[in-house]
Amino acid sequence: MICVTLGRARHKRMIAEHKFLAEQGAELVELRLDYIGRAISLNRLLENRPCPVVLTARRRDDGGRWMKTEQERLMLLRSAIAAGVEYVDIEADIAAQIPRYGNTKRIISFHDMSETPDNLEELHAAMADEDADIVKIATMANSFADNLRMIELVRNAKVPTIGICMGEIGVITRLLANRLGSPFTYATFSGGRKMAPGQLDWKEMRDLYKYNTINEETEFFGVVADPVAHSYSPLIHNKAFAEEGLNARYFPFRVPKNDLSNLVDSCPELNISGLSVTIPHKEDAIEFCSQAESSATGIGAVNTMVFQNKDCLGYNTDYRAAMDCIEEVFQIDKSQERPMQGLTAMVLGAGGVSRAIAWGLKQRHCDVIISSRTHERAQILAAEIGCRTVEWGQRHEPKINLLINGTPVGMHPDMDSSPYNASAMSQYLAVFDTVYNPENTLLIKHAKRANCRIITGIDMFVRQAAYQYKLFTGLDAPVQTMRQTIKQATNPVQLN
Repeated sequence: MICVTLGRARHKRMIAEHKFLAEQGAELVELRLDYIGRAISLNRLLENRPCPVVLTARRRDDGGRWMKTEQERLMLLRSAIAAGVEYVDIEADIAAQIPRYGNTKRIISFHDMSETPDNLEELHAAMADEDADIVKIATMANSFADNLRMIELVRNAKVPTIGICMGEIGVITRLLANRLGSPFTYATFSGGRKMAPGQLDWKEMRDLYKYNTINEETEFFGVVADPVAHSYSPLIHNKAFAEEGLNARYFPFRVPKNDLSNLVDSCPELNISGLSVTIPHKEDAIEFCSQAESSATGIGAVNTMVFQNKDCLGYNTDYRAAMDCIEEVFQIDKSQERPMQGLTAMVLGAGGVSRAIAWGLKQRHCDVIISSRTHERAQILAAEIGCRTVEWGQRHEPKINLLINGTPVGMHPDMDSSPYNASAMSQYLAVFDTVYNPENTLLIKHAKRANCRIITGIDMFVRQAAYQYKLFTGLDAPVQTMRQTIKQATNPVQLN
């Protein structure tokens, strides 16, 4: 079950949103009394309530907005119980001052907005002893290891327990709550009004992650990155799983660069069967692979990890997708020993995607030039792959057949920038921009005006995701659904 949190300054707005949520199928709503700016009328909020509620008045030290006295807060909580509310949230340190009465269930809670304490089990035991119907522990996640400790606590709890690691790192604890046996988890009314760090939109949890139907047989996948909130991979993979009727979910995992081992080591236990890997983990991830395809080894990076029994298999679908796109545009005969000999390509950037594309082109005997705003990085990559470089300021001088942008220049919100001047383009040039949000970057717009052949970031993104889907599931991906989903999500004109 999902409990949707509401926090509004006026009773009228809170009542209206409560009614709307119930009409939309919400089963439980948390009313955050600490957000109400005027004198609180429990009767107005609870009379004719359209669905069950949790009443909460959160102190500022616990991440809330309560501005009145502590005695007024305690009296409000006692009054809520006397009014017969379904649940009341009571912090562990005041639980003894709020006696049980009637049928109201007691959620005994603890919040730590800075860390996840080492003594979770001890803390949980003490809270359970406070006549708790439900124990709720919400702490800040600073590493993926914090998630693992919280998951273990909830899984082994004898009392119904909600264990949440807050922040973007802790999102997995919210999404797995049902699977772990928690009575419910919390979500926000809308993405722009989060009541706690890391809260997800309830519609996202219901419609994209299909939280309520996650069960013991559900297979998990995800994207690991830092940051990860910008990723569209959960959107397109979950849409694809749903269309094909698969009992699978794809989650976002924000994992700091030095914390990857905690996630990878826990994947079998968490029933995670595969990961998409992106910045900053692509180079480090290959070290965790027991086997890697030859292209991934040659590139020195993986963007896909598949867990089979005790093995971790590494792949690079960026490389596969990019080569497919380029070979299609140039109508390359792949049966030839040196299929791209005679072509010259300039790769802008020296990051992971630039590395994959430059390596693939070099393997096909293309003449490759690398140019990066940090010339030293370009020189290092060129030395590893065996190609040449030009200074960033001289990138327009070489005569080239193919231009590849592997930098983030032109990506939302920096949409008025291009990494290459329009004046240097002609109809004889093919332009490949790996940026997919927006699809029509300024670089692509320049290329269209110059009558260049073009490859957009969406072309590559969909192809690499389709390869990952096949590696994850063994099935062909619903490519058209993936393409339509990402095009709609990145369209600057959103129709609701």
